[in-house]
Amino acid sequence: MSRYEAVDNPSLRQASKNARTPGDHLALTEHYENLAREMQTNAREQQNLLDHYQEKSYFYGRQAQDKQSHTWALMVKYEQAAKTSLNKAAFHRQTAARLQHRDAPAAGRRLTHAGARSAATPAMMSGSHGQVVGER
Repeated sequence: MSRYEAVDNPSLRQASKNARTPGDHLALTEHYENLAREMQTNAREQQNLLDHYQEKSYFYGRQAQDKQSHTWALMVKYEQAAKTSLNKAAFHRQTAARLQHRDAPAAGRRLTHAGARSAATPAMMSGSHGQVVGER
């Protein structure tokens, strides 16, 4: 499998499906960002090679156009792989942030709710007729 196919391979799809914690999603984010940087580097190398083939096509004779076409196609594949990888990294970063945001306030609500119960006053515990529960 080539590196540009690594953006969407079965093991990464499975890891993405199994990601449950913010840490899982952040690890996937880091992986996709590293892969995107690598794909962008490869695309730049192909662009430089394409520039060379266009400037010095007389060195390559009949093969010049084939080399240019092949190099251009690789460059486009690498650019697309980088874009896809960055989109996936953004998705996993947002998912991790959403999970962290969801988990952090939930812990605070539990503490606030438990504290409210322990600080209940007799006025809070009054019955429907204004009587304190237990009095008649």
